[in-house]
Amino acid sequence: MSERTEAMTDAFLDALSLFIEPIHLHYLWRPQLRDPADEMVLETALNGRADVLVTLNIADFVPASHFRLPVLTPGAFLRQLQEDNNL
Repeated sequence: MSERTEAMTDAFLDALSLFIEPIHLHYLWRPQLRDPADEMVLETALNGRADVLVTLNIADFVPASHFRLPVLTPGAFLRQLQEDNNL
């Protein structure tokens, strides 16, 4: 069982919301992925000019490479951040 309380989760989400920027879809790239439910994720990343797409579902996002969008697992992303901060 997690030691996080509902209040802690609310506080985290409130803090996270300060960094969120709405992304309007200017371009629709569909269909690119085998799972139609993932299309919105790819389109948001591309329209938002993301530097990387972080997901546990890497296999379904292979077509992102056509757009030069790296796809990393959360663990690989954290390692990359740590390496970048150690430079």
